[in-house]
Amino acid sequence: MKLYIKYMVSLRCKMVVKDELKRLDIHHAIVELGMAELMEDITPELREMLRINLLRSGLELLDDKKAILIEKIKNVIVEMIHYSDEFPTMNYSDYISEKLHYDYTYLSNVFSQVKGITIQQFIIIHKIERVKELLLYDELNLTEISQKLNYSSVAHLSNQFKKITGLTPSYYKQLKQKRMGNLENI
Repeated sequence: MKLYIKYMVSLRCKMVVKDELKRLDIHHAIVELGMAELMEDITPELREMLRINLLRSGLELLDDKKAILIEKIKNVIVEMIHYSDEFPTMNYSDYISEKLHYDYTYLSNVFSQVKGITIQQFIIIHKIERVKELLLYDELNLTEISQKLNYSSVAHLSNQFKKITGLTPSYYKQLKQKRMGNLENI
């Protein structure tokens, strides 16, 4: 039996779900972002207890097929951008379609209909969040970040960054350094 879980987007969320399954003595085979595969079916009462307990941690069991599909799309994107060392060499649309075994046009239409933004916009937002994270780590320069996140050029990355945040990547990095300097002076 598979359970689909909304807002499960980090390793900490996976730990919360595993702990809750263990606490309720529900045996699981796999817990991945957005999904837990159980060894056996559970009673409606036990499912309700799990639903309530997960809600306390900000997680939500999904029943609606469209909501489940949206979470699967989001999880593929989050995993691709935030947790993979290598970006796919194929188009994002082909990658998502191949991962989920659905036609991309269908996925795109359902996603836009439910979320109010396109899959491409969702990808860009997450890529910019990843850029911010990498800028704050200060281990890679902008050219390396651009290559790591599969941008065609540093200019393309900078334009998207400014469009989303209102700041240039270098100014964003300067703000971090100013904050750190201010903290050191306290």
